[in-house]
Order: sequence, then C-alpha cells, then structure tokens
Amino acid sequence: MPVTPADPARPTGAAPTAAPTTEPATALAPTTEPATGPAPTGAAPAPTTAPADTAPATGPGDAASLIEVRRSPRRRRTVSAYREGERTIVLLPARMSAAEEKRWVAVMLERLAAKERRQPRGDDALAERAARLSAQYLDGRARPDTVRWVTNQNSRWGSCTPAEGSIRLSHRLQGMPDHVIDYVLLHELAHLLVPGHGPDFWALLAAYPRTERARGYLEGVAAAAHLPGLSEG
Repeated sequence: MPVTPADPARPTGAAPTAAPTTEPATALAPTTEPATGPAPTGAAPAPTTAPADTAPATGPGDAASLIEVRRSPRRRRTVSAYREGERTIVLLPARMSAAEEKRWVAVMLERLAAKERRQPRGDDALAERAARLSAQYLDGRARPDTVRWVTNQNSRWGSCTPAEGSIRLSHRLQGMPDHVIDYVLLHELAHLLVPGHGPDFWALLAAYPRTERARGYLEGVAAAAHLPGLSEG
C-alpha cells in the first residue's frame, strides 16, 4: 500500500512482487511504500554499505522486538519493511533525514502490524503448533483434543479446560511475535498436566527459554493498551 510522505494514509500504488532474499521463508512479504519527494539539501552521498541502526521497537505490536534500519544509496523513492525473526527490518533511501526516518519507521510498523492482524490463522495450524511444542518441551505428554482461536476472550490471553482437553487462545495474540504465541500455547498445554500455578507448573515451563521475555512482552502490551488485568490463563 504505497503512500506519499505528505499523506501516509493515502494509498498510491502496489506492493512489490518479490520479498528480500534474506527474509525467512515463513515470514510475511515485505511492506513497501514510495518515499517520494526531494532529498534533504546538502546531504552527502551515503557509503555503498551504510551501517544499520538497531533500536527497541515502539510501534503497535512490537513492544519487545527490535527495529533495524538499513539505508541504501540505490534506494531512491521507496521504503520497505519486513520481519526477520524477532527483528523488524526497515529499508530506507540513504538521503532520508533523521526526522523522515523516524516518521517512516512509525508508519511502516503500523502497516506491518495491520497486515499481520489481517493474516488468517487457522485452528488446524494452531493444533499442529501445539503438538510440536508438546513434543519439544513436554515430552509429548500434553495432548489436547481441541486447540482454537476465539474472539470472545478479552480478559485472558489463553485458557484451558483439562476435563475437556480444550485450549483456547485469544485473537488478540494474532500478529504478535511467534515466541509470545508459543509461550501462551505452551502455558495452556502445561495446564493439561498441572492445573494450578504452583512450583510443579512452572517447572514444566522452565525448558522454554523465552518464558520471561514473552511474559514481559504481554505485560507491556497490556500496559500500553490500558487493558485491565489480562491473564495468561
């Protein structure tokens, strides 16, 4: 959805047809916007390989990930962004000013977040993901009968009914980093084995290396959105 810098919300063209070759096969295709307009006066030509700037992300849905800005002297009119693991890569023209960079990074973060929210995620894929996580971290002992996304769960990120073998994840998680979704799903899988949140429960999650990082991410999202007391289930 290309837009002009003067009006970031007005589309003027189509997204590129090919993703950068460094993007993982499972990642979303990059979002590309034309950055039209004259280069800042007096700007010196950038080196062939410009150093990348990396900073914590502050845009919607990216509270715990990183932004890496890459400038290219060959890029004249377009701004692109895509996910690479837990990083968000933003590609800019080399002559773009610091103020323009800040604005375009915010625009592209919002574009990516909106695109990810629209991406359909099926229950079958979620069930396969649960099976993989159970095998990897719980020796395959957690075997839910149903795993599905729900839209009526606004006070919890996930929930589980051990007697029914059912797991439900809030649609609010869609578009969040994979390690966060994996944590919530693994959290509910562990509840099939241990119902409470005692030492035995947390011992099951100790094998997952990103537990604390994922919990911090969810707390940050809830605080930023002023969501009251969202629970992991």
